Amino acid sequence: MILRPAIPTDLPAIAEIQAACPEASQWNPSDYFNYNCWVAERDRLCGFVVTRQTAPGENEVLNLAVAPDCRRGGVGRALLDAALEAAPGAWFLEVRESNVGAIRLYENAGFQVCGKRPAYYSDPCEAGIVMSREK
Repeated sequence: MILRPAIPTDLPAIAEIQAACPEASQWNPSDYFNYNCWVAERDRLCGFVVTRQTAPGENEVLNLAVAPDCRRGGVGRALLDAALEAAPGAWFLEVRESNVGAIRLYENAGFQVCGKRPAYYSDPCEAGIVMSREK
């Protein structure tokens, strides 16, 4: 697997992965280039992570998605680990309450639940679980 910064020609694949993952945030993928966006490739682009620095020593995972047929192969964990290594410090994220697989991924990476935001997500409406990680 190759992890690398996203480039503009990755946009169609990022958009396709995001559309196939309704549990992921559904933002405009072209906006991801305003932040840190990394992709994972095997035979093709199979996942992406978008992060940003919110304050010195503090970062946030904005979106992480893996193509459904590439899941359970370490892609999400590799992307998350690369993001965490690139910017040491405190990390935060929100995840859909129903996204048990993502919550487990984040817990295995050292994140802990620190809050809940009712009706944070739409389509469908559900709570966002706030998670943080200190390191």
